[in-house]
Amino acid sequence: MYNVVNKYIYTIFLFIVLLVSIETQTYSSAIAHGIVASKNNTLNNAFQKYRLKSIEENAEGVNTSKHNPINSTIKKVFNIPKDNPINTIFKAPSNLSIKIAPPTKGVYQSAITDFGGTEDNVTAKKILDYEKMIGKKIVWAYFSNNWGSGIKFPEKSVRIIHSLGVVPFIRMMPRTTFTEDKQDPNFTLQSIIDGKFDSNLTKWAMDAKRVGIPLMVEFGTEVNGHWFPWSGIQNGGGITNKYGNPTFPDGPERFRDAYRHIIDLFRKEGVTNITWCFHVYPPLDVGKPGILDQPWNAIKNYYPGDNYIDWIGISVYGSFDRGADWESFSGILDNAYPQLAAISSKKPLAVFEFGVLEDPLQGNKSKWIQDALQSIENGRYPRIKAISYWDEKWNDCVIVCLPKLNGEIDLRLNSSISSIDTYRKIISSPFFLTNAQYQYKKNN
Repeated sequence: MYNVVNKYIYTIFLFIVLLVSIETQTYSSAIAHGIVASKNNTLNNAFQKYRLKSIEENAEGVNTSKHNPINSTIKKVFNIPKDNPINTIFKAPSNLSIKIAPPTKGVYQSAITDFGGTEDNVTAKKILDYEKMIGKKIVWAYFSNNWGSGIKFPEKSVRIIHSLGVVPFIRMMPRTTFTEDKQDPNFTLQSIIDGKFDSNLTKWAMDAKRVGIPLMVEFGTEVNGHWFPWSGIQNGGGITNKYGNPTFPDGPERFRDAYRHIIDLFRKEGVTNITWCFHVYPPLDVGKPGILDQPWNAIKNYYPGDNYIDWIGISVYGSFDRGADWESFSGILDNAYPQLAAISSKKPLAVFEFGVLEDPLQGNKSKWIQDALQSIENGRYPRIKAISYWDEKWNDCVIVCLPKLNGEIDLRLNSSISSIDTYRKIISSPFFLTNAQYQYKKNN
């Protein structure tokens, strides 16, 4: 009788162990994909809160492993690799440079995850919520580094993003204010070329080198447009006799030289953990008539050169203004892709920003998303190796909101059930990748 009871108890014990094991694996899978297994599970929520807390503390320079003894348990339970996540920062060996390489197969899928109107309010929660929403991890998180309060390396944001196993992608935005269609009163391209900000930029470079985290960085987003203060039209435009080569348009030439100047400063400081990106807008006749498609404003005129740039990217928006033309993703990129590819025959291409508003009166957002993702997946643009969705909403009311005339502009994927369902379904394909590939090179 005693042996029978013992066997019975032992069987129950094994069954409990099996259940615990299964549940632990479920939690691991959920966390790995940014999905909370159960909102009502106290243990799961507690671990999630601790993970967020440790990420934020790590960004502030606090070593969580020293003051929280369950850190290693969390990594084990949630299947977090020992060399990543909560409190360890990867640094490339000093004798190697590291770049974010294009994938050999498939396409990276990434996002700017609603970091606020200034695009720089980076939090771990925003990233995790986005990954949960789409059911998949992102490769990089795209955010702005606005210079209005000073030219400073965004270390806290970089550490938060990296602690999630995501690549920080920084947009250097040389602007004092957010005023559009005029040159910045302080950060002109000429002042950068002349070295006015060299000490600040050198400090930025030294901080990036000290942190050692692999970064993607772009300077002067959508430079061929007219809206940003660093755009060609605001810095000389198509005239040729006020700067540099008398046969080359001054606006593009100033941008090219300003970007080269920045990269040269970083190289002088021995910074080897940055992947440099060049970002343009489709050369279509929108906004101010004729600026985007004028010959002097050709996107190739702005390019710093293959010796400076690692990735070339573009923005593709269907519509984010009420009353604007509703254009398909493939319709825009069919026109822009040949010009983008012609900039360089060697560099990988990317869609650094894409999105469309939710407005049934203008068009079907779900179908727009489907066209975008399927045209990428089916190889229509074979050199596109990464895409990054702009997941944000904002308000375009100036004084008063009038229904159907102004108000909320919602580019977020979950602006409707059909939109998020379409995105989740297509992006779940293994073609859309969740981890970056790195390229290492010995330094001279």
